[in-house]
Amino acid sequence: MVTQVAQNRQKGEKAQTLVSRISDHLRREIVTAKYIPGDRLPSEAELGRQFEVSRTVVREAIAILRSNGLVEARKGSGVFVLDPRDAKQDHPFADLSSDRISEVIELLEMRSAFEIRSAGLAAARRSSSQIESILRAHNVVGELMEAEEWPYEADFQFHYEVAVATQNKRFPQFLSMIRSGIIPRKDLSGADERRRIHPNPHLHKEHALILQAIVDGDSEAAEQAMKVHLEGALDRYRKLLRESLIV
Repeated sequence: MVTQVAQNRQKGEKAQTLVSRISDHLRREIVTAKYIPGDRLPSEAELGRQFEVSRTVVREAIAILRSNGLVEARKGSGVFVLDPRDAKQDHPFADLSSDRISEVIELLEMRSAFEIRSAGLAAARRSSSQIESILRAHNVVGELMEAEEWPYEADFQFHYEVAVATQNKRFPQFLSMIRSGIIPRKDLSGADERRRIHPNPHLHKEHALILQAIVDGDSEAAEQAMKVHLEGALDRYRKLLRESLIV
């Protein structure tokens, strides 16, 4: 019998996106000078073997580093490390934070337009293997909620897998770029109960409707399900903001 400790560890591993894990690992190695400016990163194939992932996953991780100004691709030569001191700190999402309710609301408003379309494209273009990936992420959310654990990382994984299923690489790239503002802290600034974030009790059911529409290949239903899901989140955060302002 698998121990509870092993089960919890497996859930955590499933919940964390492979793309983010690899990009974070490489970022640390660049910042700590394991790779210095001018060094060539290992090839996609080499990194894929090292992390035991597909080249597509590696490519997405590298794309995040490129968007942060930490590496550059040179045609025919590979990917090279830039000086982290010169890394872009002024790109549009450099200051993303989930510490303030107002910023979470801003990001949710933008995500509504982006992810509603993402769900529709996923329903029209998804492959069988991508449906399985979305289903796995969906199941992790359910397992964590049943265990009364925070499902935020797993929630991100579900949305990420939907983005991958669009067959448009820019969707998962963009979602990864704004990831730091998507995963909220369990409370905001350690404040009282009025500012405390509680998991959406309907999260798993709302995801199920999105998943079913994608499985059915129904773009209109997928977009509507995603719209209900994200607008519900917006309503909850707006209510939280209003309540936090009451003295």
